[in-house]
Amino acid sequence: MSSAAEQEAVAGERATGDGRPVVAVNGTRATVPPPATVPVRPGPPAPLGARFRAGPDGVAGTDFALWAGGAEGVEVCLFDEGGGGEVRARLTELTDGVWHGFVPGVLPGRRYGYRVHGRWDPWTGARWNPAKLLLDPYARAVDGDYATHGLSPEVYGHVRDWPEQHVADTVRDDRDSAPYVPKAVVVHDPDDGTGTGTGTDGTTAAAADRRPRTPWADTVLYELHVKGFTRRHPGVPEELRGTYAGLAHPAAIEHLVKLGVTAVELLPVHQFAHEDHLLRRGLRNHWGYNSIGYFAPHAGYAASGTAGQQVGEFRRMVRALHAAGIEVVLDVVYNHTAESNELGPTLSLKGVDNRGHYRLQADARRYADYTGCGNTLDLVQPHVLRLITDSLRYWVTEMGVDGFRFDLAAALARSAHEVDMNSPFLSVIAQDPVLRGVKLIAEPWDVGPGGYRVGSFPPLWSEWNDRYRDAVRDFWRPAAADLREIGYRLSGSSDLYDWGGRRPYASVNHVTAHDGFTLRDLVSYDRKHNEANGEGNRDGTDDNRSWNCGTEGETDDPDVLALRRRQLRNLLTTLLLSTGVPMLVAGDEMGRTQRGNNNAYCQDNETGWVDWELLAEPGWKALFDLTSRLIALRRRHPVLRRRTFFSGRAHGADGLRDLAWFTARGTEMTEEDWYAPAATLGMYLSGRDIPDHDELGEPVRDDSFLTVLHAGDAPVDVLLPGPPWARRYEVVLDTGREDQSAAPDTVHPADTTLTVPGRTVLLLRAAG
Repeated sequence: MSSAAEQEAVAGERATGDGRPVVAVNGTRATVPPPATVPVRPGPPAPLGARFRAGPDGVAGTDFALWAGGAEGVEVCLFDEGGGGEVRARLTELTDGVWHGFVPGVLPGRRYGYRVHGRWDPWTGARWNPAKLLLDPYARAVDGDYATHGLSPEVYGHVRDWPEQHVADTVRDDRDSAPYVPKAVVVHDPDDGTGTGTGTDGTTAAAADRRPRTPWADTVLYELHVKGFTRRHPGVPEELRGTYAGLAHPAAIEHLVKLGVTAVELLPVHQFAHEDHLLRRGLRNHWGYNSIGYFAPHAGYAASGTAGQQVGEFRRMVRALHAAGIEVVLDVVYNHTAESNELGPTLSLKGVDNRGHYRLQADARRYADYTGCGNTLDLVQPHVLRLITDSLRYWVTEMGVDGFRFDLAAALARSAHEVDMNSPFLSVIAQDPVLRGVKLIAEPWDVGPGGYRVGSFPPLWSEWNDRYRDAVRDFWRPAAADLREIGYRLSGSSDLYDWGGRRPYASVNHVTAHDGFTLRDLVSYDRKHNEANGEGNRDGTDDNRSWNCGTEGETDDPDVLALRRRQLRNLLTTLLLSTGVPMLVAGDEMGRTQRGNNNAYCQDNETGWVDWELLAEPGWKALFDLTSRLIALRRRHPVLRRRTFFSGRAHGADGLRDLAWFTARGTEMTEEDWYAPAATLGMYLSGRDIPDHDELGEPVRDDSFLTVLHAGDAPVDVLLPGPPWARRYEVVLDTGREDQSAAPDTVHPADTTLTVPGRTVLLLRAAG
């Protein structure tokens, strides 16, 4: 600001109160004339959002409905295809906090937004500002984006650059934000509104009869980024790479089918915004954990267009994956939005009704932040709960998805302040006839007090099990103090989940995820290398539990490279032989690297994209083949994917138990053994004692297996247990072998000693 007069002009005249911006003309304040208005007819208060239909006289138009309970007025603002030519329609009907009406002549493809009138009183949490064009919280398609080099100051409800920053959030900014923000788009519904009709793009919405419906115990998750997975895929046409259509392409699906995964877990695909601090550094939010529209597929991933075409493109992607037997799980971010705290932009909910959507502190200017992202949605409020459950049902019934992974799920489960497993959100999910039938995965923590709740979510829920991740990493470094933790994690984490009817598949086992090192980097780096993020390498965790095998980063040393490949085989084998639901991360099966960046959230470039050229290298192709073989082995053998926890008790006169643990000496583990430092563990799974029945009611029977895990550097002699466990053992897999193209085809008699090389997993089939 160059003068006090200019500062005052920016702040605006609060007395106008009608959203007309005030501009400075030759040093004189002038009010811009209001835009044209269009007539509004009565329309229903539900469903919320914009719904195209024919009026009673046959005239086509759109119903608009917005919950803004504390507002004094709401205007629908309509724009032409280029985002200009604003005309307004004032909604005059108000029912239970919902402003609603029918606007004739508004057809699918029309851009729109809302201006919401009310008090500007940040000290009580009231932040209405009709100068700001707001995205419809129920928008099902979004056209346009925010500025590419930083958010414009006009998109802030307060004067962002006010000289006295400690009070900047209290000074209202009356400049019009419409030219600087994306617009919602009116979308045509399927013809019958049930989610099974045909839309204008010729697609059916949910295609529920084609859902794979893979049982939890048979599920293998594969976490991927829609753009990052196909952006460099040579088999996907250039114009489709990085899009929903690219993921639906046969070349992309072929990889998933060959690998054998049963479900993709997509990083956020809700419409999201890029943070101002990233844009100013020439970066973008790559992962998408900054949602602004909970019903709209992110427009940046659409190849077919952003005037509603992205909706049909997403549906076609889901159908293509379903046709290949692959379920679609969405990573959803309902804990916070892109509006940040009191110093953040006003894009949607903050301007609709700030107090009605966000958790505020006792000082209502400030936000309660249990997410580390500036704000937290208040799911105790019925209309916020409605927003989120309506969104979830929409993605299931109309978009066809099969489940959700909830980011920072503990924040959703907070009641007044504490995490509450009887909270409104969890209770509503448990009784909802649609949502209780899909896959529900919690990231069971947030950053607030008491937020770490691994093992605490109720039945119906599975959880990302970070204790599994840490235990497996520690065992193979090796850095585990004893064998207790790895024993629990290998056998389904009964200490965490064997209560209230929960099953082993409540544990989503993973060694890596999108945040943190890739699997290859986990064995190549001791320290994070996040300099490219522009934060002085301060971002990202320092608790990596990694081991670089003797050299930091890339190397040509053949011994180091061989050891790293062996460690990768050990980690993947451990993951896919463990009881629970395994989750892989896209590219880990073929050696993807981020060059030591363990927080690549802003790397929308080759760092964050899958490098498909790796499959042309024999070493990485061999890792892919091993991973595919392990998944196939898991699929063939129900003893590796149990639906119930092990009992550890003998079920026959011979004393054979469903689960037994052995030392390298061939003796069963004692309590003293569990507490003693050791690097070798034998796990016996009995295929005779699976408490399941097939579709005809017959008992399920399978082979029995002995898995020997040896994390020590030096070879170890292992005595193979004799009867009743087995009379001989057939080697099925040996991670110590560089060549994994065929099974070892080796048989060892029981009660004989086998020398196991350092850092090796042996999978032995018990016979006789």
